[in-house]
Amino acid sequence: MNNAVQIQSKPLSPRPALRLVKTNKLSRDEWLEVRKHGIGSSDAAAAVGLNPYKSQLELWMEKTGRDTDLPKPDPHDTSAPVYWGTLLEPIVAASYTQQTGRKVRKVNAVLQHPDKPWMLANIDREVVGSSEVQILECKTAGEFGARLWKEGVPEYIQLQVQHQLAVTGKQAADVAVLLCGQQLQVYRIQRDEHLIEKLMTLQAHFWHYVTHDIPPPADGTSSAANALQYLYPQDTGKQIDFSLDTQMSAIFTDLKEVRFQLDKYKLMEEELKQQIQQSMGDASKAIFETGSVSWKRSKDSIALDTKKLLADHPELLERYSITRPGSRRFLIS
Repeated sequence: MNNAVQIQSKPLSPRPALRLVKTNKLSRDEWLEVRKHGIGSSDAAAAVGLNPYKSQLELWMEKTGRDTDLPKPDPHDTSAPVYWGTLLEPIVAASYTQQTGRKVRKVNAVLQHPDKPWMLANIDREVVGSSEVQILECKTAGEFGARLWKEGVPEYIQLQVQHQLAVTGKQAADVAVLLCGQQLQVYRIQRDEHLIEKLMTLQAHFWHYVTHDIPPPADGTSSAANALQYLYPQDTGKQIDFSLDTQMSAIFTDLKEVRFQLDKYKLMEEELKQQIQQSMGDASKAIFETGSVSWKRSKDSIALDTKKLLADHPELLERYSITRPGSRRFLIS
C-alpha cells in the first residue's frame, strides 16, 4: 500500500504590479515621456492593430520619438474629447460610487508588469473592499462616440481593460461610461487568461518593432496615412526601381486593379443613383422594400467671394495670407 502523501498544487495567482513611477507630481509632458518606455493600457489595442483611431505605425512613431510633428490633442481645448474626458473622470467615478455603492480611490502611479517590463498601465481608480471587482475604468462618450457602445463595451476598450488586468494581476474591472453627458452605464469585464496570453504575444511582437527600430507595416487606415506623411514629409527626387522586386510589383499590379474596380463601381453607383432620382422627380423621399432615400434641397448659404474681394482690394492678400505646407502626392502612371 502506498502511503505517500499526494499534494495537489493550486494554480499560481498572478503577481501584483510594480509601481514604476509616482504620478501625482508629474506634469502631463513628464507622464507622456514615461509612457514612451512601454505599452500602456491605452496603447493596448493600437499595439495589436485594433484601435479604430490609431495605427501601429503612429504608435511606433510615438514610442520611438518620431512624433514631434504629429498632431496631438490639446488637453486645454474645450472642443477636444480628451479635455472632457479628463474633466469628467472624477464625476464619472463619483457617480459610479453613487450608483453601485462601491468605494473607489485614485492610484497615483504608473504600474508595471512584474515579468514584462514593457507592459505599463495607468488605472483610473481602484475599487476598495470588493472581492468581485478591483478596477474602475471611467469613460465619456458624446453623440457620435455613444454609437460605439450600442453593443456593449467597444473592442478596443475591452483590450485596454484586459491589459490593465494583466499588469495588475486583478480579476475583474468595471467600465463606467457617461453617455451624452446624462446616462451612466456600467459594464463588468472579467479577466480572460486566453485573451491576455494572445494580447501579450501580439504586444511583444509590436515591442520588437520598437526596440529594433523597425516600422510596422501600414494598415490602410487614415492614421497610418497621416503617419507616413509625417514620417517621410519630403522627397529627394531620387528614383527607385522595383522592376525586379516581385513582391512590390505584385502590390503595384493589385493597386492598379483595385483602382480600376473602384472607378467601375463608382460609375455604376452614379448610374443607379441617377435612375432613382429620375424616377423620384420632385419627390422628397422614396421608400423601398429594404430601405429608403431622401433627396432634399439644402438651405441657401452665404459664402465670401474671395476672388472678387482680392480683385477689389489686392493689398489684403499680403496682409492676411498664410503659407500652407505642401504634402507629397501619390500619382499612378
